[in-house]
Amino acid sequence: MMNSEQPNLDALKLPELPMQIQTIREYLPHQYPFLLVDRVTSIENMTKIQGYKNLTMNEEFFQGHFPHYPIMPGVLIMEALAQLSGILGMIILQQKPEDGDTFLFAGMEHVRFKKQVVPGDQLILNSELILNRRGVFKFHATACVDDKIVAQAEIILSRQTLPS
Repeated sequence: MMNSEQPNLDALKLPELPMQIQTIREYLPHQYPFLLVDRVTSIENMTKIQGYKNLTMNEEFFQGHFPHYPIMPGVLIMEALAQLSGILGMIILQQKPEDGDTFLFAGMEHVRFKKQVVPGDQLILNSELILNRRGVFKFHATACVDDKIVAQAEIILSRQTLPS
């Protein structure tokens, strides 16, 4: 990981794993129906995080995308990866949105969609921090179903102060 703001990893407090939805909601400002991470299953060396999103036909986006052939929109797969990455960023900063800061989606690079994601899938989300510089965090992220990569990208998040 290239990093100009290397935190003292030994001093960082890690939440209890697996992170249940109540704890995830402490680290993200997102709420239903836009919260796209159901559980965080692992955090490794404060640079890698894994979680998942269980997909059912009850997801609102499946109702219109597409009614007779429901697939998860690719932009929402990217959003799920960004949310997971943001959780890791907040843990590294040892902050929560209630403290006044969060991460905003600043960009994506090298985006690839390889397979459709449908109701009944468990979307396994993986993200690895590759850059932390002046409030900008960059992650290499993948989404998998049944051990096959369905999407991947470099996710760029920008640390922002929330309006009070």
